Amino acid sequence: ITPWIASVASGYTLLRDPRYNKGLAFSDKERDAHFLTGLLPPAVLSQELQEKKMVKSLREYSVPLQKYVALMDLQETNEKLFYKLIIDNVEEFLPVIYTPTVGEACQKYGSIFRRPQGLYISLRDKGRVSEVLRNWPESSVQVIVVTDGERILGLGDLGCQGMGIPVGKLSLYTALGGVRPSVCLPITIDVGTNNKNLLENEFYIGLKQKRATGQEYDELLEEFMSAVKQNYGEKVLVQFEDFANHNAFKLLEKYRSTHLVFNDDIQGTASVVLAGLVASLKFGGTLADHTFLFLGAGEAGTGIAELIALEISKKTNAPLGESRKKIWLVDSKGLIVSSRRGSLQDFKKPWAHEHEPVKDLLGAVQAIKPTVLIGTSGVGKTFTEEVVRAMASINEKPIILALSNPTSQSECTAEEAYYWSKGRAIFASGSPFDPVEYNGKVYVPGQANNAYIFPGLGLGLIMSGTIRVHDDMLLAASEALAEQVSDDEHDRGLLYPPFKNIRKISARIAARVAAKAYDLALASVLPRPEDLVKLAESYMYNPVYNCFR
Repeated sequence: ITPWIASVASGYTLLRDPRYNKGLAFSDKERDAHFLTGLLPPAVLSQELQEKKMVKSLREYSVPLQKYVALMDLQETNEKLFYKLIIDNVEEFLPVIYTPTVGEACQKYGSIFRRPQGLYISLRDKGRVSEVLRNWPESSVQVIVVTDGERILGLGDLGCQGMGIPVGKLSLYTALGGVRPSVCLPITIDVGTNNKNLLENEFYIGLKQKRATGQEYDELLEEFMSAVKQNYGEKVLVQFEDFANHNAFKLLEKYRSTHLVFNDDIQGTASVVLAGLVASLKFGGTLADHTFLFLGAGEAGTGIAELIALEISKKTNAPLGESRKKIWLVDSKGLIVSSRRGSLQDFKKPWAHEHEPVKDLLGAVQAIKPTVLIGTSGVGKTFTEEVVRAMASINEKPIILALSNPTSQSECTAEEAYYWSKGRAIFASGSPFDPVEYNGKVYVPGQANNAYIFPGLGLGLIMSGTIRVHDDMLLAASEALAEQVSDDEHDRGLLYPPFKNIRKISARIAARVAAKAYDLALASVLPRPEDLVKLAESYMYNPVYNCFR
């Protein structure tokens, strides 16, 4: 054995390695060289024909969860075919591997669990988290998506079964952003669950105990974050996903100055929504001309509100506090106003403006007269007919964003928004809706999907060697995405470009993020490349089969 030869597995073992397995695409020569003869049927199929066959098979399933299970099986047996299929059919299968289907998959994760994906760190591992991380087979990890499962989409505490979220997010990092799958690590931190149904479910795969809080929780997270930096270095990106509000804000604030961290629910959602709002300005006016009303004042709502305020402040040179006055939030107790300040959580206090108390959303719409209505409540059917009609009576083209996931939790449907506004609403949602025909015209609803932002953002951070995430990078990502909406798409009322171009979009977002990192002296890959778009495209993972000698 010569030292310059790298050998992958051969024979039966090779067929069981998803990174290198090609199934029936192994040529006769490869089968002879790697002891595969007789282990496969004689036919040799191209990767394209394998993909065609798999797509045909998937389309025969009528239940989305069946498609999800089939795709996860493919990912675990033939990685390159899985990613090629997703890239070539992204608009069809994105809703299967991520929202809305991933929500149902998480709810039933214990029942559909077949083989482990990702890394599970539980309270039992306290004191040896670094050792557990070293059990992961890849040492050069660049992106970690981690959840504790306490607030999965709009579905609540799913405990250890929240692993579907990190797995799905990292699949999108690769398929949409071109980040190599070998550098991606999905992690679930299992501190128990308060979900009674899961605790009583014999198939539940996590710790059967009440969720840990306080010092016990904080110590485990601190050990985890220290171990991540110790094992993978300063430049590993840690994306927090679906933590409950009280932990999400605390963790982001605690670690943003010492680690490369990003919270997709707070920052990613904010960036993609801001991009849609910037794109809507082609209809006229500036961001500062709008008045914004949010239903929902959790991590998504306040995160979006803060990024909008930052963008207004940047464009108008107005103080941030002044820009915040254009933005109002409604929570479960009504409009957030200054008289409630004493009982508000800290992250809500910047949005407590002078106004008389208002108890419900309809009253807030009538009082504030917003031009933009944004739903991040996680509660379905809250944009009622009265609310939408009130928005339409105030505005010629009301902007209505029903962002809660999955589809069942959306504040209203696309059909309701268009019908109740008599076709005048500019609508986008968090989960996909089909086109709507009203009065002989077809309306195509936009989808404010975080998948527009985080894959490109992550790629930009990796290729520039960025060491910290700055808010200006999120603004840069938003502006880059908004620029990708063509005039034709704008004329059709679209706030976002079609997903079929997502890799080109991600490359441009990555380039803009990397450029901002260099401007802020936060990039460590030097000298600065001349063509960052070209660099981003060259970094992207290509899921075409290799030839084995």
